[in-house]
Parts: sequence; structure tokens; C-alpha cells
Amino acid sequence: MGALTPARGPKQPQQERSRATRLKLLEAAVSCLAERGWSGSTVAVVAERAGVSRGAAQHHFRTREDLFTAAVEHVAEKRQGAVKAVAHNLPPAGSVARTWVIVEELVGLYTGPLFRAALHLWVAASDEDQLRDRVTALEARVGREAHRTAVALLDADEAVAGVRETVQGLLDMARGLGLANLLTDDSARRERVVEQWAKIIDAILRPER
Repeated sequence: MGALTPARGPKQPQQERSRATRLKLLEAAVSCLAERGWSGSTVAVVAERAGVSRGAAQHHFRTREDLFTAAVEHVAEKRQGAVKAVAHNLPPAGSVARTWVIVEELVGLYTGPLFRAALHLWVAASDEDQLRDRVTALEARVGREAHRTAVALLDADEAVAGVRETVQGLLDMARGLGLANLLTDDSARRERVVEQWAKIIDAILRPER
């Protein structure tokens, strides 16, 4: 009878390691883009921050453009998921308090590191032909998903005249607040604007009150 093969300890499957590496790269890319901008965010810089080799980074993302568009998309999906999760812990349906929480969360989509990173990507795309088409498509998809999320959370009936435009106006306003927040801490003014917008939206969605 042949010798038994020595038992080996548990080994992380290759596929799981690959997913973990990809995730590290995506999150490092978003941080770099938000902090350094496009010009200061290279594949080598991202790989170093993620703690992986440049070769490993290029195995997952063939080009710099692939890496950064995937990174912003990744965090956009995470943020959307967090906003959707708010639906499980909201004030009573039909209350102004509920609308206020939803508006606050939607505004949060545009005032965190994701928006800062996305803005750098937009600026780069305006000068980089290889980026423009993919960033335009990404932003269109993220915008549609943000709108669908807002409509679902607010229980808005877009068949009613003006409702669709009001929801879109909320998202446009949130984007403007995000831009203002890039230069200064605009949290105090933002809180007052969110409160007022919640009242406006509640009045439009529930005019019978």
C-alpha cells in the first residue's frame, strides 16, 4: 500500500482569491480617484494601495480606463444598495418624516466619495476619447437606477402630471449639493435644503393633506 498523501490545511479557492483581489483594486481605485484625481491615479498607484502587484491589477483590468469605470460603477451599485436598504427602516408610510429620510438618503448619493470620484472621471472623459463613451453610458445607467430607486422609495405615481419632473428635480438638486460640498463643508445648508425639499415633495405626492 502506497504512502498516504500528507493532509493539507484549508486553502482559499482560486476563484475566491480572485474576487477578493478584484474588490481590493476597485475600492483602492475609488479612493485614489477621489483623493488624487485622474492624473494622479495610475494602475501602479492603485495596485500599491490595494497591496497587489501591478501584474495582478492588469490581469483583472486590461487598461486604466477599464479599472476606473469599473470602480465607480462598483461603488455606485453599493451606494444604491444602501439606499434601497433604507426602505426596511423608515418612519410610517405617508408621513413627512418618511419623505425627509428618503430625501436625505438620496442626497447622500451625491455627497460622498463616490460622487467625488465620479466627477474626476467625468472631467477626464471630457478630454479622453477612449473614456467618453463608456463614462457617458455608465452615468446614464446610474442615473436611471437612481431615478427608479427614488420613485420606488417615495411611492411616487409618475402618471400624475409633474411627479416625474419633481423626482428628477430632486436628483438634480442633490447633484448640485454634491458639487457645493466638494469645496466646503456644506452640511448645515444642505440639512435645511433637504428639509424644505421633503416638504415640497410630500405636498406634491400627497396633495390631499
